[in-house]
Amino acid sequence: MSFCVLKFGGSSVASATNMSRVLDIVEKEAARGKVVLVSSAISGCTDALLKADEASIREMERRHGDIVKRLFTGLQRELVQERVDLLFGLLRQAPEAEKVTFGEILSTTILEAKLGEEGYRTVWLDSRELVVRDNEPETYRRIREAIQTTPADLYIAPGFICQDGKGRICTLGRGGSDYSAALFAAALQAHSLQIWTDVPGIMTANPKQVSAARTIPRMSYQSALDMASHGAKVLYAPTVAPAMNAGIDIEIRNSFAPEGKFTVIGAEKDPSRWIGVASEKGHIRLVGVELSGQDGQAEAEHALQEVGIQALSIRPDGPSLDILVKEAVLETALRALHRAFFQELPIREVNLFIAGNGVVAKALTEMIEQSAPSVKERTGKSLRIVGRADSRHFGIDLGGAPKLEQEGDYIEAILQQAPKGSLFIDATNSETLYERYASLLEAGIGIVSSNRRSFAVPYPAYAAMHAAARENGVILRYGTTVGAALPMLESIARGANSCDELLSVEAVVSCTLNQILGGYQPGGESFASLLRKAQRAGLTEADPRLDLGGRDALRKLLILSREAGVQLEEQDVEITPIVPAELFQGTVEEFYKGLEAYEGALSQAARASELQGFRRRFVASLEKTADGYKACIGIRNVPPVHPAYHLRGTENAIIVRSAFHPYPLVIQGPGEGAREAASSILNDILR
Repeated sequence: MSFCVLKFGGSSVASATNMSRVLDIVEKEAARGKVVLVSSAISGCTDALLKADEASIREMERRHGDIVKRLFTGLQRELVQERVDLLFGLLRQAPEAEKVTFGEILSTTILEAKLGEEGYRTVWLDSRELVVRDNEPETYRRIREAIQTTPADLYIAPGFICQDGKGRICTLGRGGSDYSAALFAAALQAHSLQIWTDVPGIMTANPKQVSAARTIPRMSYQSALDMASHGAKVLYAPTVAPAMNAGIDIEIRNSFAPEGKFTVIGAEKDPSRWIGVASEKGHIRLVGVELSGQDGQAEAEHALQEVGIQALSIRPDGPSLDILVKEAVLETALRALHRAFFQELPIREVNLFIAGNGVVAKALTEMIEQSAPSVKERTGKSLRIVGRADSRHFGIDLGGAPKLEQEGDYIEAILQQAPKGSLFIDATNSETLYERYASLLEAGIGIVSSNRRSFAVPYPAYAAMHAAARENGVILRYGTTVGAALPMLESIARGANSCDELLSVEAVVSCTLNQILGGYQPGGESFASLLRKAQRAGLTEADPRLDLGGRDALRKLLILSREAGVQLEEQDVEITPIVPAELFQGTVEEFYKGLEAYEGALSQAARASELQGFRRRFVASLEKTADGYKACIGIRNVPPVHPAYHLRGTENAIIVRSAFHPYPLVIQGPGEGAREAASSILNDILR
């Protein structure tokens, strides 16, 4: 009887979607023979049960209930939910030390029920009765006996939990589910032991610290143990011994990309002299095989010196090197060592996590793919889209092929998986996404945004984002938020940084109103008709009254002002809408009817402006006064000498006057367009 043992980590079973992916993997393996499935608790559950407070337990009840609701229907849903409810009841009554053991029991109970529903003969094995801590021979005897006395196609067992020599329930320690799986595999002389996690195998370095890390295809038991013992968290070190003693290969696979890259750990020799670099609390381990680590000592010293780091110590330990550096420069040291020992070219991998699936995001994706070779040659940066998200789904693949298949919290997934130095690209129109910026910045993930809503927030929130970027040494760029590809913000900020005193800003930045006012002729097509056309073309907000009310111009004026060092808030801006306030009441269709009725007044105002030789423009302005700055937005009649007089279509313009310069700075050009915006985002990524 030949067995395959599959172990799944907490992220692999964190949701119904993830569990469905696990079930696909298990069913594929079950078609070939007997399977033992060992599972961790769903991600976050063990930490919650360690707290053991009622709020944490209730949150776990909710998450497990959501999984049951998604995986099952009808009577089966009720039966499984009853089992889950019973387990939570037992959890609440259990001794404090045993509460933490329920996470794995809950996850495997759900998995066993689902596999049974799929028609498999299943048996749930109680690891608390089978696995005896620090007694492998007795553990093997109990496992073999349990299997022999309970015939099935699939055996499902909780990882992590066990009993001690006196029969008391306990655990194998954090990461112990890997060890549980190895014990089952060794006991059954399994032909395969697969550890399924959320990364593509053991990598040459932690990808969260070194973005250029790559999967190690094959490695020896000893090298895997060396990596795991010195900080490579993808594998729990005690896992190696049972598999090695039984001569069973260990496969480290990615449950989110089952057909992707993975690592095989076995008895074969390592294919190269240096295997990988791991770290823990300032201690770096450069794992090698054969010879002495001394032959790499000079190269390691040189690699660190090139980035200005003096190691506290470098000493050989068999074929490997032990390196001690200050904690503050650990990640810089890791990247330098990885570059010297594992990278053929000095190319910096830049991992991009894109949020948004509209025209700008699609144009950016296309632009990155088309320009990748030339960008790599000119800048030494290899841009790689590893995350994508729309309003409902997301996908993350550090190999560079994300698919929109997962549901859940995209930002939380990024925080868990993104290497430091990655970039988050906000190409959405979200009103609330900015609330997650601080978490990304604090995790060492830079942000490039085209979402002006994220920067027209109350000033304290705006300032906090910038502070988080500075404190964590990462970028926060948003040049696209005003003027698309026009360098408006950069020019404003440059003046402020050089202590130039801003006297005034006039910004004609509403693409919608620029187009409508430019095409409006008294006696011709009505203003309402032109607005409807702009709405159908996607130039307006979903509710076009926001454009006519100056909302878009307000956001841009706030951003421009703050870039100039003026702490402007919404309530500081006086807005005069194009049409009377009463038209903004009711539905959008009622608004359009009112706008048609107001056509006479609009036509008369346009005709009067034309007779004076003026043109009407919707202008957002900031002007220095004796009491500070005055900000206002509204229609203005501009003469032929004014730069905004000659604007066409959706063009934007800003006119900046400052104390240092006798003539105004004028920036004018296309203010709309997906490719223009994408080009600006790409420049922010690369500079």
